[in-house]
Amino acid sequence: MHHGSTVPPCADCGRPVHTQFASPELVGPIVYEDFDRAADPAWRTSGAVTLDDYARWCGHLCGLTCFRMALGASSPTLFQLRDGALKYGAYTEEGGVIRGMIYAPFAEYAREEHGVDATVHRHLSVDEIGALLDEGRQVIASVHYEIRRPHRPSPGRGGHLVLLTARTPDGRLHFHNPSGIDAATRTAALTADEFEPFFAGRGVSLR
Repeated sequence: MHHGSTVPPCADCGRPVHTQFASPELVGPIVYEDFDRAADPAWRTSGAVTLDDYARWCGHLCGLTCFRMALGASSPTLFQLRDGALKYGAYTEEGGVIRGMIYAPFAEYAREEHGVDATVHRHLSVDEIGALLDEGRQVIASVHYEIRRPHRPSPGRGGHLVLLTARTPDGRLHFHNPSGIDAATRTAALTADEFEPFFAGRGVSLR
């Protein structure tokens, strides 16, 4: 069964590549052109029960999209993960505002429900990310969403999550971006110096 937001697996790592919006080709219009998320024709593939639920939540689920990719081909749908994470408090709602992904309850959810060794890193350097990757861990890292356009100066740090999967022999950091707008930005590799200006210095490592 097609579980939405599926694009060809990463050629370098064989992992599934997912986007947090159900139609990968609409990520660019959604993030840069105010395309209505409720007009995404593939919304049901996300596992959302209603269109309203999909449209309200899809922009907040970069972290769980990273987790889906880390889990591999057997992962539940994005909204099944959302429902599970909600039970652990990995997202909260205050006055109609969605907050999350909150690292500690997410890590508990990953451990308890999926058997994943998840460790929260409240202070993390780019060099430490590289060491974790070399140990065979994957890292969900907080970056600015404009990391998809790394040739431009970074407008800030944090607010978005990407999944780092490996350090290449030449030292570049290989990662998957849930809001990548094309193949080159969904599966990307940047040097530590290119990555660092977007990075907020925190994340969660997974094994």
